[in-house]
Amino acid sequence: MLVSALSLPGLAQQPPESSQTAPAAQTSNVPAAHEGFWGRVNPFARKKWVNQRVDPLKDQLSELDEVNAKNARDIRDVDGRAQAGIHHAQSTADGANQTALAAGDQARRAGATAQSAAGRVDQMDSTIDGLDQYRAVSTTQLEFHGSQPILSASARKQLDDLAASLKGRQGYILEIEARAPGAGSLGIQSSARLAEAVKRYLVTEHEIPVYRLHSVALGNAPAEGAAAKSGSVAIRWMENSLAAK
Repeated sequence: MLVSALSLPGLAQQPPESSQTAPAAQTSNVPAAHEGFWGRVNPFARKKWVNQRVDPLKDQLSELDEVNAKNARDIRDVDGRAQAGIHHAQSTADGANQTALAAGDQARRAGATAQSAAGRVDQMDSTIDGLDQYRAVSTTQLEFHGSQPILSASARKQLDDLAASLKGRQGYILEIEARAPGAGSLGIQSSARLAEAVKRYLVTEHEIPVYRLHSVALGNAPAEGAAAKSGSVAIRWMENSLAAK
């Protein structure tokens, strides 16, 4: 009995056999726990695992970069074409504006030329209208003895003075009216000889142009209400103010 009593406390202190061996069996069957993501796993296994998950992302990023690069190129290309189109349109507009300005300038010059031409035409018309407008400057009266076409010293002196006044002048004519006694053709022929004597002297002695001398033989036509009793020649100096210098 005593032995039994002593052995019971000892047995009570020792765990049952099943409880002592169970933990060992449990330890051998359960695999070791991982020590977190970076625990005892093989480092190469970790890189491979990471690469398996990162490589697709890299491929997607590369594809995205290519898409972005292509979009950027397309945008630059579109922008370049747009800028070229804008530049071309602006250049065309500038050219059109310059053409319009040049056309306006030409139109203004044409208008000014037309106005100037119209002014010259008006001036020419006035000049033409005024070419027949002569005014009498002076009258020289020559007397002859009878119907003889002989210039006296006094007549020559009068012609010399008249020629001196005409020297260097333009736009004038000399109207010569000759009268001589005698009826009909006799008087006309006599007065014509007197007019020719005056013209001849002015042309030969003073170089008066023939085209400036205009004569008429009036015979014994009355002068100032009286019939001619002796030969006479009236020289009227006529001047056109538009052509005179």
